[in-house]
This record gives sequence, C-alpha cells and structure tokens, in this order.
Amino acid sequence: MQTLKTHHGFLIFSTIVVAGAVAFFSLCLAAEFKKSKNSDVIVKGRQCYVPKSASFGLGIGALVCLCVAHFVGNFFIFIKFRTKVIGGGGGNCYGAVRKPTVSCILILLSWVLFVGGGVLIGAASSMSQAQPLGEGWVDGDCYVVKKGVYASSAVLGLLALGSTLGSAAITLSQSQKPKPSGRK
Repeated sequence: MQTLKTHHGFLIFSTIVVAGAVAFFSLCLAAEFKKSKNSDVIVKGRQCYVPKSASFGLGIGALVCLCVAHFVGNFFIFIKFRTKVIGGGGGNCYGAVRKPTVSCILILLSWVLFVGGGVLIGAASSMSQAQPLGEGWVDGDCYVVKKGVYASSAVLGLLALGSTLGSAAITLSQSQKPKPSGRK
C-alpha cells in the first residue's frame, strides 16, 4: 500500500513539475519574441525612453512557474530523504559529502541551474519594464534585452527541472529497494 501511495505521489509531483516546465518554457519563448527591440528606444538629446513590453508580464509569469515547479520538486525530494533518514535507511545529502550520490549531485546541479535561469529571467524582465525619459534602467541609461536571453533562461530552467525530476526518480527508486535483513 505504501508503494502505491508513493507512486501516486510521484505521479502528482512529476505532473506539476512537467506542467510548470512546459508553462515556463512557453512563456520564455513568448517573451523572447515580444521583447523590446533597439528600434523601440526613443532618444531625445542625451535622454532615452523605452516603452514597457509584453515580455515583462511573460517573464514574471515564467519566473513564477519556474519557482513553483522547482520548489514542488524539491519538497518531494526533501520528503523522500527525510523518510529515508527517519526510517533508518540512512543516506542524505548532508552525510554524503565525502561520497556524494548521483541524486545529491543532480539536486545540487538543479539549484545552480535554477539560480542561473532565475537571475537571467528576472533581470531580463526587469529591463522590459518602461524606462522613463531620463531615468532609464540603470544610471539614466536605457537598456534593451539582448537576443537569446529569454531562450537561454528557458534552457537553464528546463535543465534545472530535469535535474530535479532525475533526482526525485533516483531518490524514489532508492527508497523502494528492500532493506537488507542483517542476517547471513
């Protein structure tokens, strides 16, 4: 019965992560096509103005989808690790510093990729807000998101969520292994 509950939990968890990944990727690609272009910059003397683009809302939506999917995935993994530790199965990432497991390496990689993708999409979305005349984005200068920034963050986010799913699958399979009886 426990195995059936675990598989249902994994199915629900993976569905949320995959749905979040699809939404995230779609929003990133839409933001890539809707971002401001150099021709949108209006220059008056030494001052500039960039209107708000639709990529601002799309980027924020993508960031929310990425965060929800990543945190749901990590919550599932945390629950599985906690169950293994409390249940006497041993093996958590903190105790595996000398000999890290594949699952721990994948979860660490997912966090690095998540932060990288999140910073990219967050900065790009921030730059996609209206940049008022004379104020700009930073120090009065106007900036436009470079081509491929949203797409790059989409790839980083997908790799992060894929690593999360991989770590969860490994963690689940390890928790399903029968424990040795200790008798010879």
